[in-house]
Order: sequence, then C-alpha cells, then structure tokens
Amino acid sequence: MATFLDFEKPIAELEGKIAELKHLAQGDEVNIAEEVAKLQAKVEKLTRQTYAKLTPWQKTLVARHLDRPHFGDYVSGLMTDYVPLAGDRAFAEDAAVIGGIGRFRGHGVIVLGTEKGADTEARLQHNFGMARPEGYRKARRLMRLGERFRLPVLTFIDTAGAYPGVDAEARGQSEAIAGAIETCLDIRVPFIATIIGEGGSGGAIALAAGNAVLMLEHAIYSVISPEGCASILWRDAGHAQDAAEALRLAAQDLLRLGVVDRVVPEPLGGAHREPKAAINALGDVLDETLGPLLNQDGDSLRAERRRKFLAIGTTAISARGIP
Repeated sequence: MATFLDFEKPIAELEGKIAELKHLAQGDEVNIAEEVAKLQAKVEKLTRQTYAKLTPWQKTLVARHLDRPHFGDYVSGLMTDYVPLAGDRAFAEDAAVIGGIGRFRGHGVIVLGTEKGADTEARLQHNFGMARPEGYRKARRLMRLGERFRLPVLTFIDTAGAYPGVDAEARGQSEAIAGAIETCLDIRVPFIATIIGEGGSGGAIALAAGNAVLMLEHAIYSVISPEGCASILWRDAGHAQDAAEALRLAAQDLLRLGVVDRVVPEPLGGAHREPKAAINALGDVLDETLGPLLNQDGDSLRAERRRKFLAIGTTAISARGIP
C-alpha cells in the first residue's frame, strides 16, 4: 500500500475511494470504469497542484520518504556486470557507503553511494546511511581505483550526514571526510554526483564534489538538517520548518545558487510513486552528462572541477545577481 505524507491527506482520501470502489465491484457486473476514471483524473489534478507548490519542509519530507528509490535500486536499474568492492584496507568495511565496478550503458564505471536501507532491518544494517570513517576511506580507495584504470566515477548520495558517534570521532571522522573531498577534487577522470534523496552536511559533499552535480527534483541538499539547524538557532527542533525555509535546501534554489548543475524531473508525486520511471529518467540524464566529459583529458577535468567549487559562494553567485 502507498504511504502518504501528512500534506497528501486529500490525495489519500481520493485514492481510498478508488480502492473502495474497485473492492466493491469485485465479482459483480457493475461497470465502475467511468467513475474510477473521474476519480483518477481528480487525483492527478490534485497531485499536480500539490507538488507544484511544495514548501521546503514538504520537500524534506518527500526526500526522506521510505518508499523512495535507494542506492541499491539505482545500481540494479542502471548498472550491469556490477561487482561490489568492500573495505578500506585500513580498519573495516562500512555498510553505509557501498561501491564497486560496473557498466553503465556500455561504459565501465566506478559506482559509489550511501545506502539508507528500505526497511528497519536494512536501515540498522546500513546505519541509516550515516557512514563512519572507514566508509569515506573506502570511497577514496575506489575513486583512486577508477583513476588508475581510467573509469568514470558515478556517485549517488542519500544521507542525513556522517555518523556522529564517539567511535567515529575516535577514528578520525573529520579527517576522513576532508580526505574524501580532497580525492574528489583531485582525481583525473570524469566524475558525476547525484543527490537522490537527502544530502546532508559533509557526509554528503564527501561524495559530491564532481564535474557535474545532479539533483532529483524533490531531493534536498544542505549544510545541516532542518532539525539540527533549528536546535542551534532557536534551541528548539520544533522550528525545523522555519529552518528549512532559511536553508534554501530545495533543488530549485540550489540550481539558482549554482551549487548544482541540473535538476532531474521526477514522476508526478515523487520518485516513490514510480521508482522505475525515476531511475530510467536519471539514467538518461547521466548518459547525456557523461558523454562530453569522456572527451576531456584528465588535467582539464581536474582543473575544471576545482574552479567550479572554488567559485561557489563568490564570483559565480554574484554573477547570478544573488545577494
């Protein structure tokens, strides 16, 4: 059964009426097709109206939706001959950051991503997508592997942030994140990052400093979660909605600010409504984006990536007339 968010209650009621009509008609010769078609048209219209004016907080809820496609879904839907690679060759395997070698539409690639898990058991296994230092060190290892064998790097980000536990801090969490960002900016192969759900803090940017940064229409990307921001500024997590407004974390805001390069449209009602369509749409944009990068040499890819990220917050934003 579909899981509806609070602001989708009117849509849920109409969907419920459609399901009830279909249930009542089972085994009878009553033709309900016309009535169902009318209700479905109302659902589509209402969904379109609702999703056309989502607030930043509502975007946050959609980005966190339990049924939204996860990293594993994108690997299954877009990659062939995928071989997972584990461990950081220093301490341990981290289940929040997953990666390996595969083929994307005929091109050999390194694919990396944060995996939150689709149910309670999986979420516990993957630590809710919050990586420890060994996850970021594994990411560095795989990115360097891609550079060695001249394989483009594709990353998929969906994390609230790096794991803040004592054990992670004891093993050098901040150094691991900084090292991953440094590697992102240093490798001499095409690098495309995609925010597929929640992109939170340094735990997200550690895998997102690419030549091209894509973002799904209803994903979010920010320096801190709305709840964390509210706890700091208002000392009350109840102000999370106000914080979401102030953070400009929606894809459309970040495109305007020059933080991301392209917003990938999602199916009506969000990627969780039609996961396969959302995955295929992203695959088409990735293919289109990767083509020109394959024709550039390693030094120019590296230099372009560095110039791009150094410009964020300075001249690039001023040129767009943003205060």
